[in-house]
Amino acid sequence: MTRLVAVRRAVLLVGAALLGLHFALAAFSQAPTTPFKVRYFDQAKRYLEPYFLQNWMLFAPDPLADDRGVLARAECRDGQVTDYYDVTSRYVRTAQASRFFPSRMSRLVSAPMQSINATDPLLDKLRAKDKDRKEPVLPLLPQERLAQQEALRFLARYSLTQMPGACDGLPPERVQVRMYVRELPPWSKRNEPKGTDQVQVQDFKWIKAGELGD
Repeated sequence: MTRLVAVRRAVLLVGAALLGLHFALAAFSQAPTTPFKVRYFDQAKRYLEPYFLQNWMLFAPDPLADDRGVLARAECRDGQVTDYYDVTSRYVRTAQASRFFPSRMSRLVSAPMQSINATDPLLDKLRAKDKDRKEPVLPLLPQERLAQQEALRFLARYSLTQMPGACDGLPPERVQVRMYVRELPPWSKRNEPKGTDQVQVQDFKWIKAGELGD
């Protein structure tokens, strides 16, 4: 009996320690930018993504201001370039079809779309001040460039899975990702006849399929 009590206590202590570590990493990811955070943020992010990524919109929800999506096209071995494939609508429809147990794929794809041009908010303020003062603007930090590159690689890799027959069953040589952002009118004007959407399109460089890995 004494040994059983000791085992239970040990399990509880280990569980409490792991739970405490989880909440510490979640809080660390939302902390202000410091040299310590810059150094260790990537390790915390690898643990949190994709299922434990923090999103405070639950506590301060805002109406969606834009509609984002990804198109992609492939270059085949014979040099032929395919039309653009809509690679995001399918998972959106899948998620909307199951309200109680939606697919996690929507998070896996929407997160890179958000971070592909994302930069550190604090550094953005510093860059804005440099621009106003007509001083040299602080360039992107290595971790910012790396995050954008990894987001683009993920979207390119995912796009290849959504167009298996693009080159008549043969593996494509290269893939190009196009991201569109449809900016919606303000919520108070969305039902007005004069309310118009603005669409911004961003084409990224071609990426060799062999560089994307499995």
